[in-house]
Amino acid sequence: MHSLLVPSIFLLLIAAAIAAPAAFAQVPPSEARCDQLIEYFDYYGQSRGEGVTDGARNMTRIGAQSDCDDGDYGEGIAIMEKLLRDKRMGIPGTDWTR
Repeated sequence: MHSLLVPSIFLLLIAAAIAAPAAFAQVPPSEARCDQLIEYFDYYGQSRGEGVTDGARNMTRIGAQSDCDDGDYGEGIAIMEKLLRDKRMGIPGTDWTR
């Protein structure tokens, strides 16, 4: 029993060391993520009353859309994530779709 346990643990540690960098790799900012966060805010962040200035009419959101349209995805994503946190909405995962 002991003769199989040591090699098994050793192989498990090697596999974990190989997989660890991939688990913490940063995904580069993308247009798709920018659009996803904006769509999420537009759908869930709007009030249903008259004369509201949130959802698609929120000026911070419009600024983030402008950054994304100009190709500055990192800035647009950072703005949208801050806006979502400030509104206490949470940040959706990359697999969120409406």
